Amino acid sequence: MIGLYSPGTSLIHRAPTLLKLLLLSLCVLLIGTSSDPWVASGAAAGVVLLFLIAQVPLRAAVAQIAPILLILLVAVPIQGLLSGWTVAALMAGRLIVAVALAALFTMTTTVTAVLEAFQTLLRPFNRFIDADRVGLLVALTIRCIPLVSDIVREVLEARTARGTRGSPLSIAVPVVVRSLYAADALGEALIARGLDD
Repeated sequence: MIGLYSPGTSLIHRAPTLLKLLLLSLCVLLIGTSSDPWVASGAAAGVVLLFLIAQVPLRAAVAQIAPILLILLVAVPIQGLLSGWTVAALMAGRLIVAVALAALFTMTTTVTAVLEAFQTLLRPFNRFIDADRVGLLVALTIRCIPLVSDIVREVLEARTARGTRGSPLSIAVPVVVRSLYAADALGEALIARGLDD
C-alpha cells in the first residue's frame, strides 16, 4: 500500500527527504509535459533501476503499481478510441511511471521524515502558514491512502463472499460510508489531542 514504509539502508533510503521530493516533482513534471514516447520509456527504465537500487521487496513494489493497472484497463481503451492508441499508450506510461515514483518515495521515506521535510520547507512562511499543521495534513494524507484502499478491498471481498455483482453504486456507497466513519474517528482523535482549533 502507498504510505507503508519499507525499511532499508540503500542510497535512496538515506537520501534527504527534500531532495527526493524535489526530484519526484521534477520527474513527474517532465514526464507529464513531454509528448515524446522515448522520454516515457527512459523514465520507466529509470524507475525500474531505482527500485532495484532501493532493494524494496518485489511483492511490495508490484502491489504499489497494480491498482493503477486496473484503472488503465478502463481508461486506455476509452482514450484509444477517442484520441488514438499512441496517445492512450503514452497516457498509460505516464501514469504508471508517476505512480511508481510516488510509491518509491513513500516506501523509502518514513512519514515522520515527510512531516519534518514539509515543516522545514514551509517554516519561512510561518507568518502566513502554520507549517506544523501542513506537515500533519501531508502525513495524514499519506496514511489515509492505504486506509481507503483497505476499505475498498474489504468491500469488494464482502461483495464477492455474498456472490453479488450489482452496479458500481453498490461498491461506492459502502466505501463512502465507511470512509466517513473512519474520517469521524480520525477527527475525534485529533480533537482529543487538542488539534481542533
